[in-house]
Amino acid sequence: MTSVSTATTPTAPAGPDRTTGTPDPPPRRGRLRRGFNWLGGLGAGVWFVLVAVPLYFLFVTSLRSSSEYLTDGPLAVPSGLTFENYVDVLTSNFPRYFLNNVIVAAACVAIVLLLALPAAYAIVRSRNRSVARAFSVMLLGLAVPAQAVIVPLYLMVTQLRLYDTLLAIILPTAAFALPLAVVVLTSSLRDIPNELFEAAVLDGAGPARTLVSLVLPLARPGLATIGIFTALQAWNGFLFPLVLTQDASVRVLTLGLWDYQGQYGTNVPLITAAVLLSLLPLLVVYLLGRRYLLAGLTAGAGR
Repeated sequence: MTSVSTATTPTAPAGPDRTTGTPDPPPRRGRLRRGFNWLGGLGAGVWFVLVAVPLYFLFVTSLRSSSEYLTDGPLAVPSGLTFENYVDVLTSNFPRYFLNNVIVAAACVAIVLLLALPAAYAIVRSRNRSVARAFSVMLLGLAVPAQAVIVPLYLMVTQLRLYDTLLAIILPTAAFALPLAVVVLTSSLRDIPNELFEAAVLDGAGPARTLVSLVLPLARPGLATIGIFTALQAWNGFLFPLVLTQDASVRVLTLGLWDYQGQYGTNVPLITAAVLLSLLPLLVVYLLGRRYLLAGLTAGAGR
């Protein structure tokens, strides 16, 4: 009696064709074809021209002599470059004006950050109606322009004997920047989960400890945002320095540029060199805080 055993032949896995050696074609995948956005490209090109032409004018004009600028025109390609304008600016009163601007901007940023963060923390965590009403009153500061209160502000500064001092510029600038700073920080702090505050309370942390250990690290994007905006507002401020100061020792850059305007004409290359030097700190501040800027502006957008 013979037993026949049947062996099962294993099935070869799918792969390349062994007879021809040609690999199997890859599976087809749908590809999303998108055409070029001509409208967006046109808008980007127009925006580039609007930004590039003034920068080109500032940079090229600052490296030209006044006679060449008057002869060839503002947008002509310079035949020769010179750094005499920068030397003249740095040997004038520009360093003093620059230092005054740095003091004003740094003081305004420090005051706004020190006052806005506790105020926003109280608004977010407090359930007191008086705090909510105070926040509503503070929001009115966003609707009041500085030009509308410049006369009573001048009287207050003179009565406090602060006229012709840097404090006369610092205090009003910080006061007008404070409402926007509180709004931005309030939106930023509302994104912090309530469970973190409850955990801090369970660990025995009081309001001050929670503010320093929990709120301050998580509010860095909002702090960077209001710091940049406050610095820009203080650095480019013109109305308060014009009305509340007079002495050249407390003059800031926005008023110091008048020194390069003569009685019978204006030295445009010299002014453009001073303008470019005054823009450098703003560029540095933006490059250092740009990664926090968008996060601070979009804080609370999902609520």
